Amino acid sequence: MNSHLLDNVVAEKDFFVPRPPTPALRVQSLKNFRLTTDERDIAWITFDMAGSTANIWNEHTLREFDLCLEALSRDTTIKGLVLMSAKEKIFIAGADLKAVRNAPVRKVETMIERGQSVFNRLAALPFPKIALIHGACLGGGLEVTLACNARIASDSNITRLGLPETQIGLIPAWGGSTRLPRLLGLPTALDLIVTGKQLKPRAARRLGLVDEVVPKEHLEAAARKMLAHGLPDRVSPLNHAFWKMPGIRQGLAYHVRGQVMAKTRGIYQAPLRAIEVATQASVLPLGKALELERHAIMDLALTPQTEHLIDLFFRKEEASKKPHSRGVALQVHDVAVIGAGVMGSGIAHWAASKGHHVLMQDVSTDSLASGLKRIHGLLNEGVKRHAMTKLEMRDSMDRLTPEHTAVPLTRFPIIIEAATEDMALKKKIFADLAKRAGPDAILATNTSALSVTELAQTLPHPERVIGLHFFNPVHRMPLAEIIVTQDTTDDVIATAVTFVQKLGKTPIVVKDSPGFVVNRILMPYLMEAVRLHESGISAEVIDEAMLEFGMPMGPLRLLDEIGLDVAAHVATTLCAAYPDRMAPSDLLNLLVSEGKLGKKSGEGFYKHNSGAAVRKPVIQDHAQVEHVQHRLALLLSNEAARCADEGLTRTPADIDLAMILGTGYPPSRGGPLSWLHEYGTDNASVELRLLAASTPSPHSFEPARLHHV
Repeated sequence: MNSHLLDNVVAEKDFFVPRPPTPALRVQSLKNFRLTTDERDIAWITFDMAGSTANIWNEHTLREFDLCLEALSRDTTIKGLVLMSAKEKIFIAGADLKAVRNAPVRKVETMIERGQSVFNRLAALPFPKIALIHGACLGGGLEVTLACNARIASDSNITRLGLPETQIGLIPAWGGSTRLPRLLGLPTALDLIVTGKQLKPRAARRLGLVDEVVPKEHLEAAARKMLAHGLPDRVSPLNHAFWKMPGIRQGLAYHVRGQVMAKTRGIYQAPLRAIEVATQASVLPLGKALELERHAIMDLALTPQTEHLIDLFFRKEEASKKPHSRGVALQVHDVAVIGAGVMGSGIAHWAASKGHHVLMQDVSTDSLASGLKRIHGLLNEGVKRHAMTKLEMRDSMDRLTPEHTAVPLTRFPIIIEAATEDMALKKKIFADLAKRAGPDAILATNTSALSVTELAQTLPHPERVIGLHFFNPVHRMPLAEIIVTQDTTDDVIATAVTFVQKLGKTPIVVKDSPGFVVNRILMPYLMEAVRLHESGISAEVIDEAMLEFGMPMGPLRLLDEIGLDVAAHVATTLCAAYPDRMAPSDLLNLLVSEGKLGKKSGEGFYKHNSGAAVRKPVIQDHAQVEHVQHRLALLLSNEAARCADEGLTRTPADIDLAMILGTGYPPSRGGPLSWLHEYGTDNASVELRLLAASTPSPHSFEPARLHHV
């Protein structure tokens, strides 16, 4: 055999056999990085942040990374660089947001400048640079890879790439707003930056964000092969020169800005600033472009809006990942769901899609068939949206078992009842479940307002009964209220919290109380909106006012979506619990009696079967809009303050989080308690008393003990 051919065969094989790297350039005091070289003079930088399961950029890690790059820049033998992570699930999660949130202005500015400088140094190294991406590659994690020549991602389901900065009130400012448009073209880059969406590996490959997708175990071999054969030829994005034309760029920016304004009404500044910066940075010299990034992020970083969004991020992360402070959580693999209606099938679908084996029981075979059809439709929708594969859809369906008889439930550590909101019916179901369940099973009711304590006291083991309030639609709503009584044990709470977290939901533990937290706060707001409508203000003006405030949907349209009969039932429960300050709505009850139940019947406060598009009303009386906003926002915050004063949640911050995740309360305002704090509790007390003096229902506006907020 020709010796040269033999050499080629051996070399090709060696690309897939990682050779142990050897210590290389000596860099002192490295705690978070390993810098090595191999016999082919390829340098390997491994990011492994000490004492953490994630890699993040902060003052120390940026300085150490810079030391590695400085050492490499002095070594003339280096022929290539591979950047990788030692973490199991994280490539680099981005910047240290706590440093941004709590640092003085000058320190934030210094960190932005340092990140730009370090990544520029990486980009300027005179040899090929390849990033090996496995796990989360977000924000500053993606920005460092954009300073490399190529990116290879693992095909793992945990690998995600994105620039989510606009979701926390910032923009990518370590080169992301500059380099991404140059890599992918302005239209694609704007879409990724403005929305903050996170891409799966193959979607990133289709866009050109990554060059190859391989199994995790082949990442290093793929890098060796790419360095040996040469970097892939990168084709310029389609019509790249076209989008560089000033008029075309500004036209695109105008179009994208219009889309953002239609969705957010201009409440959020970061997406608008990102459009401005990325549009200009895509054609400016690098230095000027990075200067634009710096100015923009400094303008945004210390605003109250950004502070609220960052605080919300940390609260959600803690609630979604931190175990309950007391008790031992049991592992839950099998789940029984009693009821195959909209909520029961929604819960069963979500649990099965998250890997649980689910028994879905209903006495009606027709209901079971409808529930299975609904689940199949939801899974199929997930496939169409590329949220799951056809194989994952099949596996989810295989984990579902429909049952219409009263089979034993002893193997299920948690049983979730999702029947109609009727206490007598629920008591009958739970009496039966207590006989069929195992001795340690948790019995959970998916109720939105009924007393969990009353239900639990009818059973032999009330300490194992909880409320598990999922919100409709289950597959979209991120919140679950865990309702506990005085008897509920810490182990039961810990197990429920861990179970909800593994479903990918955010759990909020709430003491049993009429309406719990979300409906307790929301219902007075909705009823007051109905009263405003009764007073002569049109539904369109009321809804438009709260959309301008930042709510995702106006209160009267929300009532139509919920169903006026469902809302009337919850209102009846709360009015009975708080008769001194909550009264039923005559108009709401009238509409229900006439069969006008909202969207499901075709008519409520709006007509839903006309086929006409919903149009934004022309507001003539802006003082009326301000009056509606003022009245309803104060009512929301006042009821939230009552819940805080009663200690319904672990901390008042949990109330804000629950309202944002459960109702869409504007994240930019931090939640009803944060809004109240900024408004001023003394001012709020005065305003509430003025409103009480001018309304037919004065007790609704009686100020809570606001000084406890």
